[in-house]
Amino acid sequence: MTATPPGLYTVLPFLAMLLAIAILPLLAPHWWESNRNKLVVAAGLGAPVLLLYLVREPAALLHTAQDYVSFLTLLAGLFVVSGGILLKGDLVATPLVNTGFLALGALIASLIGTTGASMLLIRPLLQTNQERTRVKHTVIFFIFLVSNIGGMLTPLGDPPLFLGYLQGVPFAWTFRLWPPWIVMVVVLLAVYFVWDTRAYTREPLSAIRRDRTERAPLRLHGGANTLALLGVILAVAFLGAPWRELAIVAVAAVSYRSTAPAIREANGFTTYPIVEVAVLFLGIFLTMIPALELLRLRGAELGVREPWQFFWATGALSSFLDNAPTYLTFLALGQGLGLAPEVVGVPHAILAAISVGAVAMGANTYIGNAPNFMVKAIAEEAGVRMPSFAGYMLYSGAVLLPLFVLVTVLFF
Repeated sequence: MTATPPGLYTVLPFLAMLLAIAILPLLAPHWWESNRNKLVVAAGLGAPVLLLYLVREPAALLHTAQDYVSFLTLLAGLFVVSGGILLKGDLVATPLVNTGFLALGALIASLIGTTGASMLLIRPLLQTNQERTRVKHTVIFFIFLVSNIGGMLTPLGDPPLFLGYLQGVPFAWTFRLWPPWIVMVVVLLAVYFVWDTRAYTREPLSAIRRDRTERAPLRLHGGANTLALLGVILAVAFLGAPWRELAIVAVAAVSYRSTAPAIREANGFTTYPIVEVAVLFLGIFLTMIPALELLRLRGAELGVREPWQFFWATGALSSFLDNAPTYLTFLALGQGLGLAPEVVGVPHAILAAISVGAVAMGANTYIGNAPNFMVKAIAEEAGVRMPSFAGYMLYSGAVLLPLFVLVTVLFF
């Protein structure tokens, strides 16, 4: 990168992209439903940045393109493979059963990734709750726990931690994040159980009766795809680009060809959610280039030196920027402070603050982490009326921000 920071005006396309995601679903909901129209917005806002960096720093575009391809390949691979695994059945949607779903998702997210866990469990959770009239809060807490916070314990759990592993963070280092992980998981599960218990008492009697009578045990179909899921995980863990991406594409292709179409049909599998993610994050990846460059070149001016400052600064930007490059940016900022180089050039406390902030605060908005959008799209396809971009932030602000204050007091 050139040493001269870009002008602040270069951040305007990124701000416009965020506003488009927040406002257009409210102003023009039917128009915004089309992924083609989303592509028009993403391409239109990304074009000025593309032209600017073709002149300013073409290498930045190439690096961003590589990151985008790797990012999307992993998400698409997990999406295709998990779409071939069907947990079919309809349990009684009591608060205890729903809490069990969320707890299971939080546990396995660190093993198969937040995307894999989200895609594996969101459909059976929606099937279980299809007779209930109040489901929105369950999907929101699912995004909190399964799509974000659950993936904190291994480099496979969330892209920022995997990037840290590639930068030299030992594979087992993330296990030390279990104290903040368990505090956040337990608190959120408790809050959800109370919330869902109140919602359950307000369900119409007809819905409760239908839920109790229309039930079937969960059965696993497409179990061979669990091996394909393992293949994706191993490719991410042990292969570098481009072999990693080629392996993921190959595994996903075999999974798609070998899985009975009836399984994907029963899963409600369509390409709409992954296409939506691809289109929106194309615009986000392009427009965020100047914002990230400004942060790298002028981040030291922010005065961020203490662990709690890294936690909140990383988390705040991870809420709106993709959390993977944000993690790398603050990792570089931490390395530049010249403090005790305990691991990859930064103190353990600062690296922990960066890691927890990037992973956990990705839950603050729909764009903080890619699975958030995918879960939202799948839920809406199932008939759940999810809140708008700003509406979702009301939930995350009310539930997560006090939790993050608690985490700051206890750990940072």
